[in-house]
Amino acid sequence: MSYQAVYYRDSDGNEPVNQAIDRLPDECQDSVDWSIGLLNSLSDARPGLPHPYSSALKGGKYRAFRELRTSCGGTHYRIIFRRSHRFLILLHIFRKDTDQVPEAEKKLALERWIDFTRRMDAPVRNPPRAMGRDAP
Repeated sequence: MSYQAVYYRDSDGNEPVNQAIDRLPDECQDSVDWSIGLLNSLSDARPGLPHPYSSALKGGKYRAFRELRTSCGGTHYRIIFRRSHRFLILLHIFRKDTDQVPEAEKKLALERWIDFTRRMDAPVRNPPRAMGRDAP
């Protein structure tokens, strides 16, 4: 069975990753969308992307998080995501200017993940849904 990349949606209905991608130049949007398409090609038979397309985040509490790596015109972008059943939740995107993923970027992704799981696991889910639109 295949996996599907979806945007994290906050409690106000915003999809921060989708909105950030929309603000990129068109050619960079295409590059990011192509990389997200690689996530959509994953399945039980092919559960992960190899390096250099993706890598695990470092740090104990971030072990289950991965970064999707993409670039455009020499600018590097990273999307931090995590799997939830058959979905790959796109939590955070940022421009990467350092060798390591900055702690603040990992922390933001973790905070969004905690919000996502709290809202998805609630006995009664209040709109908007924590899982946004399907990613390209």
